[in-house]
Amino acid sequence: MIRPSTANRAALAAAVSALALSTGAAHAQTSPATANQDDRLEEIVVTGTRVQPRSRLDTLAPVDVVSAETLRNRGTTEFAAALAQSIPSLTFQRPSATDGTDAIRPATLRGLSPDQTLVLVNSTRRHASALVNVNGSVGRGSAAVDLNTIPTAALSQVEVLRDGASAQYGSDAIAGVINLRLREARDGGGASVTYGQYFTSVDTARGSRDEEDGQTVTGSLWQGFALGDEGFLTVSGEYLQRDPTNRSDLDPRVTPNAVTARLGDPEVDQWTVFANAGLPLSAGWEAYGWAGYQDRETQAAAFPRLANNANNVPAIYPNGFLPIIGVHSTDLSGGTGVRGDIGGWNADFNLVYGRNAIEFTTENSLNATYGAASLTDFDSGELIYDQLVFGADFTRQFEVGLSGPINLAAGLEARRETYEITPGQPESYNRGPLGSNPALAGGAQGFFGLQPSNAVDQDREAVGLYADIEIPFTDKLTVEAALRVEDYSDFGDAQTGKLSARYDFTPSVALRGSLSTGFRAPSLQQSFFTSTSSVIQNGQVVETGTFPATSPVAQVLGARALEPETSTNYSIGTVLRFGGFDLTVDAYQIDIQDQIVLSELINRSFSPQVASLLDPQGIQAARFFLNGVETSTQGIDVVGRYRWATETAGDFDFTVAANFNDVEVKAVPTSSSVLSPVPTLFARTRVETIQQGTPDTKVTASADWTRDRLGGTIRATYYGDVTQPGSTAAADYSTGTNTLIDVEGRYQFTDQAALAIGVDNVFDEYPDATPAALNSNGVLGFPYYSPYGFNGRYGYVRLSYDF
Repeated sequence: MIRPSTANRAALAAAVSALALSTGAAHAQTSPATANQDDRLEEIVVTGTRVQPRSRLDTLAPVDVVSAETLRNRGTTEFAAALAQSIPSLTFQRPSATDGTDAIRPATLRGLSPDQTLVLVNSTRRHASALVNVNGSVGRGSAAVDLNTIPTAALSQVEVLRDGASAQYGSDAIAGVINLRLREARDGGGASVTYGQYFTSVDTARGSRDEEDGQTVTGSLWQGFALGDEGFLTVSGEYLQRDPTNRSDLDPRVTPNAVTARLGDPEVDQWTVFANAGLPLSAGWEAYGWAGYQDRETQAAAFPRLANNANNVPAIYPNGFLPIIGVHSTDLSGGTGVRGDIGGWNADFNLVYGRNAIEFTTENSLNATYGAASLTDFDSGELIYDQLVFGADFTRQFEVGLSGPINLAAGLEARRETYEITPGQPESYNRGPLGSNPALAGGAQGFFGLQPSNAVDQDREAVGLYADIEIPFTDKLTVEAALRVEDYSDFGDAQTGKLSARYDFTPSVALRGSLSTGFRAPSLQQSFFTSTSSVIQNGQVVETGTFPATSPVAQVLGARALEPETSTNYSIGTVLRFGGFDLTVDAYQIDIQDQIVLSELINRSFSPQVASLLDPQGIQAARFFLNGVETSTQGIDVVGRYRWATETAGDFDFTVAANFNDVEVKAVPTSSSVLSPVPTLFARTRVETIQQGTPDTKVTASADWTRDRLGGTIRATYYGDVTQPGSTAAADYSTGTNTLIDVEGRYQFTDQAALAIGVDNVFDEYPDATPAALNSNGVLGFPYYSPYGFNGRYGYVRLSYDF
């Protein structure tokens, strides 16, 4: 287990104290004495605490609050992108040419893996996507929650707990927790239509061009209904249609050079509906529930096949072809529960279900081993994941003569998960009549179909018990302790704990900190994902691809059943508030052991020993998931806000927020129980992705202004340099540092109708272009590791009407 040195802890504490004191002093010198001392906006949060809801400035750990209005006052209507614009510690990359990850893009918190952040809806566990990311994007090897399955119209606010919370919420909460709180309305409603597109100058390494693409239309609607005298039902819906973008470079293989690939946002056609309800019952009890459904069709491009490609069939595509990978994702979720009083305890019983199904198609393609008789469109298989969770939570306050009541909480969570892989149609993976030719690749070009040998139907159960106590020893000092025990049917049990404290020196100055252990159970996707393709080896058909760690193929190479990741989190921070100004500064260190990653492909050609192990299995090369990566992450989060109301110029809301983050890989798996010498199990490129794949510095400064019917927002976001690693250090390239400026103007025609016009990335900033020497086919015009994408300037108009 990695633990921070005394010097590291001292450095973190010193940085927090110095920054807090210097900022507080600066504010004391410049704040107007006439500022209203009571106009501070106290956002109420329920995340990270089991006591009565408290303001974000009164919590024992840092919690960001993003209102639904803030999310909607953005150019993008993609929820994950809008949230990343609001929270510096959150990064949402837009990978391209990464198969299914183009359609279901993961977000990262504090530079950690996407699946190390727990996502809740109304404080209950959200299900993950069926997709496991197996290509070269940030988050490779993870199976994360798809944040874009929730429309912003359905939300009241988002709370992001930036602290380890496994002892409070269970598996996955290593980096923190994102809690999506749904809108609760008995009446009223609203509708909006947003249209936007990119108008940009694309300067790649081999040339420049102007583009107007990515046309996006988003329509959203919500309406509140009364249920009885006090109950509510809120229904919301959203439809999104987006055209693709293309930022590929010129292809030097064709004369004259031309764009043959498509790197950028995929084409999307998506609709989503959500409902949230609550109804008081007799004797102080309340019933509640929600349900949501999304249907998303996405089309992204694979690498182009030129006319002279060995796997092209000129009779079908005389000019070559660009395979299209289709992803049809259907996402279903729902929850129901009751809460009330049992013998003086506040009790909450809930049952939550979630299911994600992903159907793959490969279009505008062919299977070269069928020659001119090949199909051009293929059904390529399906992934399905679902989760059923029962929760029972109990809280009670006890008066014991302290400055306030002790709050005691306890409960359980029981979870059942299933994971399935179903094969595609035979032509998507078979070797056809020409399959004996080793120069021809079998299966659909661009995305090889899932085979019957890849079929999976697995499940597991888990039960967790927790206890949490919060003690206000004095009116200044509050301490909280939490303990959790979980048992999984596949790998056994895990125990985690957390100790937090807060000391309020004055009503304006507080110090807070925590120490916790955490864990993340290996997902079923990581444990059982299988995808192989067939190749010819010495005249025989053999397989190559990804195998479960418990499969005979992986076992002969020394793989072991996956174990949970574990972590130790340390944090210390300060809270300052003076009138309309508040500032939080929080330093942290997160040490992770046994992180689960996807190994490199181990080929039979590596050594005679590997060949002797794989040949009897009919395998040419194999990779699998394994434990063994250890990382240490250190950083500081700073969030400052100042609200200023004037009599003539209007109301201003200024925010400056920053995340400074450093991830270091301390160890990687370098041994196998059977192989000698041992092949590279985790390559340098993977290490660099973890260490340099997200920005070490991200700073956002924004100003919101309203006056009568006018309003506006200006926002500047600075992104530190990010590296996209190559096969060697000489092949690495980076995004460079950039600052993006976004502006929006709003006019309220009536109390109901409003118009907004804005431009994101006003100055058309791009990451540094991919060097021509590293881009022989012209596909990657820009690094897809860019934390803000690579699409350029985006203009939009939004018309909204409140009922």
